[in-house]
Amino acid sequence: MILHLYFARRFLRVFFAVMAIFVLILFFLDLIEQLRVFGAKGVAFDDVFQLALLNVPMGIYRILPLIVILSTITMFLGLARTSELVVTRASGRSAMRSLIAPIVTVFLIGAISVAAFNPIVAATSKKFEALATKYKLGTDSVLSISPEGLWLREGTGEGQTVIRAARSNLDGTHLYNVTFIHFQENEGPVNRIEAAEAILVPGAWKMMNAKEWKLTGTDNPERDARTYDSLDLPSSLTKNQIADSFGTPSAVPIWQLPAFIDSLDKAGFSARQYRVWLQTELAMPLMLVAMMMIGAGFTMRHTRLGRTDLMILGAVISGVGLYFLRNFVQILGDSGQLPVMIAAWGPPVAAICLTLALLLHLEDG
Repeated sequence: MILHLYFARRFLRVFFAVMAIFVLILFFLDLIEQLRVFGAKGVAFDDVFQLALLNVPMGIYRILPLIVILSTITMFLGLARTSELVVTRASGRSAMRSLIAPIVTVFLIGAISVAAFNPIVAATSKKFEALATKYKLGTDSVLSISPEGLWLREGTGEGQTVIRAARSNLDGTHLYNVTFIHFQENEGPVNRIEAAEAILVPGAWKMMNAKEWKLTGTDNPERDARTYDSLDLPSSLTKNQIADSFGTPSAVPIWQLPAFIDSLDKAGFSARQYRVWLQTELAMPLMLVAMMMIGAGFTMRHTRLGRTDLMILGAVISGVGLYFLRNFVQILGDSGQLPVMIAAWGPPVAAICLTLALLLHLEDG
C-alpha cells in the first residue's frame, strides 16, 4: 500500500508540473494570437488579456491526454534512472502491479476532469465565444435552445429583436410558429409580429401569414393590428452568424448535455454532434488510462538496456497517433459515418487492449 501511494504521489507531482508548463505556453501563445486578431480592431489590451485567459482552460482540456502521456514518460524515466523499478521488481512486485496506482490515479483525474473541470471549461468557452463574436461582428446575436423552443436575439444600434420559434430546420434559417418582438433602448417593446413561417434571406426575414401589433402609440393594439400574407423584416443576420451562435458542444456543461440534446431534437436541429461529444467525454477516463499505459509500455525498462531515445520517440508517436485517431474517429461520428458509441469508445478501448498485450509480452514474454 505504501508503494502504491508513493507511485501515485510521484505521478501527481509530475502531472501538475507538466500541466503548469503547458498553461504558461498556451496562455502566451493565445495572447499573441488574440492580439493579432483583435489588435487591429481597436480592442483594448485588457479585453484581449481576458480573452486569452478564458481560452486557456479549453486548450488544457483538449490536450489533457498528451499531458498524461508526457507525465507518464517523465515519471517512468525518472524511476528507471534511479533503479527504483529494478528494486520494485527484485522485491517480487511485477511491473503490472506497479502500474495499478498510476492507472487508478489517472482514471480519477479523468473522472474529476469530466465531472468538475468540464463545466468550468464550458463556462469559460461560452464567455470567450460571446466576447469574440461581439468584438468581431460588433453585434450581440445569441442563439439558445430551451424546452420552449428556439430563442434568438439580434442586437443592432437601434435596439434588440427577440425571436422565438417552436421549431426550425437544421441550420436555423427556416423558423416555424415564430414570434418577433422589437425593443428600443429606454422604451421597452415597440412592436410584435407573429408568423406561421419565417425564412432568412439576404438582408431580411421573409415571413408568411404574419400579424403585427404596435405596442406603442395606440390604446388598443389588437384593434390596430395588421395581417400580411407576406412580410419582409430587415435583418443583419446571416446563416453563418446563426451557425456560429450555436457555439460548440464543449460550451455546454456535461451535466446539462442530455437535456440540451433533448431540446435540440424537439426544436428540429440535429443533435448527433452533441451525442458524440457526450459519449466522448464519458470515455475520457479510459482515454487517459490508455495514454498512461502507452507511455508505461515504452518506458518501463532500465536505461542500461539502451535505445532509450527510440523508446521515448515510440511512446510519443503512439500517444500522438492515438490522440489524432480519436479526433478523426470523432469527426466520422459527427458526420454519421460511424455509430456514436463506436466513435466515442472505440479508440480508448482498442488502445487499452493493445497496450495491455504489449505490457504482458514485455513482462512475461
